[in-house]
Amino acid sequence: MKGIIAATYAPMHTNGLLNTDIILEYGRYLMSNGVSGAFVNGSTGDFVSLSTSERMKLIEAWSDLREDGFYVINHVGHTNLREAQELAGHSADMVDATAALPPFYFRPKTLNQLVNYCAEIASAAPDKPFYYYHIPVLTGVNLPMLAFVDSAKKRIPNFAGIKYTEDNLDDFKQCMEKGDDTMDMFFGIDEKYIDSVLVGSKSWVGSTYNHLAPLYHGVAKYASQGNFDAARKLQDKAIRFVQILEAMGGYHGGGKSFMRHLGLNMGPSRFPHRTFNDGQLLKALELFRKEGISEHFPEPCQRDSDECI
Repeated sequence: MKGIIAATYAPMHTNGLLNTDIILEYGRYLMSNGVSGAFVNGSTGDFVSLSTSERMKLIEAWSDLREDGFYVINHVGHTNLREAQELAGHSADMVDATAALPPFYFRPKTLNQLVNYCAEIASAAPDKPFYYYHIPVLTGVNLPMLAFVDSAKKRIPNFAGIKYTEDNLDDFKQCMEKGDDTMDMFFGIDEKYIDSVLVGSKSWVGSTYNHLAPLYHGVAKYASQGNFDAARKLQDKAIRFVQILEAMGGYHGGGKSFMRHLGLNMGPSRFPHRTFNDGQLLKALELFRKEGISEHFPEPCQRDSDECI
């Protein structure tokens, strides 16, 4: 699974209930901007604020978008192993792969415990690739990934790689080398996209690919031409996009709210994330224009437009 994959939002109606009706349009918008797939029910998708049934409804809706060249990965991680297995089994025939982060309240303390947890989940969808979701800044689980790859390869038949969301490019590169060409190592820190390109990354999962896919394609193009100054200037604009929303009330809620400007109303965020009001969005847009970020936003996807397919 190569290319940029968007960590997708969980669309809501104004009353806070799921809005799965918009997902077809959402998926077409991503495809029209060169996004390779959707990573559903992850951190960007408020999975910890969703019920199991809501997570099932979301992946059911996304499964309709599976077609050649567009991947659907379902994150099924949970503090309850049985719930995670249920989520994996439920989506086994609907997705291209499953992924799971570790339990984050009572956390696995050893590599063996972590591999056992992953093996139990992976076995619930044995015919689908399984990815471990490594995001220690949120889970508090920071076990050595090189050793994890070795152990998981031996004990999990469908282990396919890692969604690697840690600012440790040396370790990430070693994990890529350890996985060779048989595994995917998705880099998960958007702000370090250019740096991951320079160490050889071919696969990415991130939230800003919802908003700035054309910009990242530009970064990759400049990097391939050896024009790293131009590539870094574009990368800096992506970083500023995150910084501006974060300073105005929180990147997560701001990023979801800003999708309205791109023609997709994702609705409110769930607690504790803050939904931006019209005034905040207009102020953000003004700052984006001032710093030359707006010119890199995709054209809004129009409902039922052939250009979105």
